[in-house]
Amino acid sequence: MAKTASEPNLDRERLELALQSARLGEYEWDMVRDIFRISARMSAITGLPQGDLDAEKGEALYRGVHPEDRETTRKTMEASMRATGRFETEYRRIREDDGRTVWMRSSGLLVRDDDGRPVRVCGVVQDVSDNHLEDDRRRTLMGELDHRVKNVLATVQALAFQTAKRTTSLDSFLATFAGRLKAMGSANELLTAARWRGAAIAHLAAAELGGLAPGQTRWEGPELFLTPRAANALSLALHELATNAVKFGALSVESGRVEVRWTRLADGGFELFWTETGGPPVNPPTRRGFGSTLLAQVTGRELNGETEVEYRRAGVRVRLRASPAAVVARPETVPEAPVRQAIETVSAPTGPTDLTGSRVLIVEDAVLLALELETGLSEAGAEVIGPAYELSEAMALLNQRIDAAVLDANLNGLSVTPVAEALAARGIPFVFATGYGDAGGAPLGFDAPIIRKPYDVTQVAAAVAAVLRGV
Repeated sequence: MAKTASEPNLDRERLELALQSARLGEYEWDMVRDIFRISARMSAITGLPQGDLDAEKGEALYRGVHPEDRETTRKTMEASMRATGRFETEYRRIREDDGRTVWMRSSGLLVRDDDGRPVRVCGVVQDVSDNHLEDDRRRTLMGELDHRVKNVLATVQALAFQTAKRTTSLDSFLATFAGRLKAMGSANELLTAARWRGAAIAHLAAAELGGLAPGQTRWEGPELFLTPRAANALSLALHELATNAVKFGALSVESGRVEVRWTRLADGGFELFWTETGGPPVNPPTRRGFGSTLLAQVTGRELNGETEVEYRRAGVRVRLRASPAAVVARPETVPEAPVRQAIETVSAPTGPTDLTGSRVLIVEDAVLLALELETGLSEAGAEVIGPAYELSEAMALLNQRIDAAVLDANLNGLSVTPVAEALAARGIPFVFATGYGDAGGAPLGFDAPIIRKPYDVTQVAAAVAAVLRGV
């Protein structure tokens, strides 16, 4: 059927719309006349002048290609055209007008006459600089993540080594080390919420003191945000001070009080005071533990300042002074409310847990954690079902008798919701053991106890015992 007079115009309009939507610029190389025809869109993308240009037997096509990419681009395009009559390649181009380097994706088709002689090349180009910038950002972020993970692992290793050197029993080591890991976890949760731009002192204090001795702790000061390094150091310092206050100091008795105050210094740094009152009489320690070493050396150095500890008879008093290098501007993203350890809805057990006769399903994608849970629950007397490392494995185990379950919220990128829904429908209680820092309640909206990673496996066993009792 013959086209009407308006149909060629309609086809052209469709082509124009397609090129515009795809942000493509078109060009043509008339090989007979040796002329490049540069469209307005091609001109805007490459900086080449619009209109007809001397093609110089194709050399003009490559002149703007970055010198490091030029020969590779030439060989790729020419070889592809000889083989298939088409080409597609990416390269860097130096714009003709402003000298900026941009990434181009170029595609073309070689057109031949009836005798098979090449007569022209029709092609399109696209600026894909944003794609390459995104790839560069992703590589940078992955490098930064790798750096941070290695730093965290090195710090954990050092904490384990230093804690082990100064403890006399395995139980003491596990309790002390777990507490220090939780302090690091609290700081990292705050930093993650602020995209690792900084953490507020008030939030760090709330994370360490918010779940301790309600009504006996108080913290206040101006809004100040610390660098990730300083935040981790201060979190560990507050944890050590709080632990000592609970064991030996003001928080070991109901009449005791702990007050934390901080002020901004004229030079841009800050000064923080930890003051204990109302507790038992204080005597200076007879030996120096890792906590004291951490306060005296590590904290001061990490804050680029100094630390002073006074063992006054009326109560311990600590002064931390930090330089401006420890302080950052307010991040764009800040948690709306302090993240407290109190959001962890299960407290540490006060004695051994008995799960004899109970069948407990473990759903956890981290093999070492799953093995630790299996050992801990088995030692408490439970018969372990699983562990299930994948969502499909967990679903396949639901057709048997289950008394309770321990669920990781995320299984290799998949939500554990289907398992939780199936358990809830059968009235089977479960506990979430998760690394996510959502302070707004149980993950996925379920009314279930939460245990934040890193955790003590005895705490998980106690939580399972509690839900089995209906507590």
